[in-house]
Amino acid sequence: MESPGYERLGPLVHDVARLLRRSFERRISDGSLSATQGRALILVAKSEGMPQARLADLLEIEPISVSRLLDRMEDGGWVERRPDPTDRRVRSVYPTDKSRAVLHEVRSVAGDVYEEALKGLSPDERKALIHGLQVMSENLSDGAALACQADAKVTA
Repeated sequence: MESPGYERLGPLVHDVARLLRRSFERRISDGSLSATQGRALILVAKSEGMPQARLADLLEIEPISVSRLLDRMEDGGWVERRPDPTDRRVRSVYPTDKSRAVLHEVRSVAGDVYEEALKGLSPDERKALIHGLQVMSENLSDGAALACQADAKVTA
């Protein structure tokens, strides 16, 4: 399907994501957390005891990279890793009291960044944008791809 502007979609989404990260990092109070560390902190707080490998999946980074990220966060006192009681290969990630104390600030800064990014869009335009991005995400996710493959096999 050809439509004016489609060729700009990928670069625009990439640029907006980069600018959101940069704005977050510029605004975080003491600069001690990167945007990726902020995302990791929010995910770990939502699911305390999350396996390190699951965090890598959610952040879409390689396990070795999440290990290095968590090394830095652990050194900074943001998270702690504990061995899983049932599987010695698994390390689970927990927020610390320090991270719990700043979680509200991290979320507030992220909210401010989103407000700045969405400035000039009406409430309906904001809803449409979020909905469109959610649909795109679902369309391109592994689950959607597998469902499409299964549908193709049934119809073939």
